[in-house]
Amino acid sequence: MAERLDQPRVRGRSLLPRWQVEADASGRVSESIARFLGTPRFILYLTAFCVVWLAWNSWGPEHLRFDQSENGFTALTLMLSLQASYAAPLILLAQNRQADRDRVSAEQDRQRAERNLADTEFLAREMASLRIALSEVATRDFVRSELRGLLEDLQAEQAAAADDHHDRRHGDARRGTADR
Repeated sequence: MAERLDQPRVRGRSLLPRWQVEADASGRVSESIARFLGTPRFILYLTAFCVVWLAWNSWGPEHLRFDQSENGFTALTLMLSLQASYAAPLILLAQNRQADRDRVSAEQDRQRAERNLADTEFLAREMASLRIALSEVATRDFVRSELRGLLEDLQAEQAAAADDHHDRRHGDARRGTADR
């Protein structure tokens, strides 16, 4: 049977079980381990482990020593090399995840900055249109000065009317005495 390139390959059976692992689970585990490897607590634990190892294999009962000091503590060197060989890729995985988060965060910051810029430009245009509209609208000071002018005109008319009324009244009184 010929393989078709336009269809996915059919996987054959395997003797080993297939594990279904959540895509992000290994990243979270590696990140937590890498985070622990960077703590003073880990350095303290590793130091204590090495001190106990060296003490046991230097001064412990001869028949229970498993790493000889004459050989330069080969087993300890292998253990530390094994730990380092696992720590380096875990740290790189954690750094890659952090770089991905930083990239997403930077993209979100850029989008937020674009929205803020668009909002600011919109508000600036709105303020400019309000200023143009307000130049045609009477301001508070203008209305007050117009009202003062009208009040002065009314007071002047009232004063003139009162004088005219006064003159008519006194003029009638003068005419009445003249008629008698």
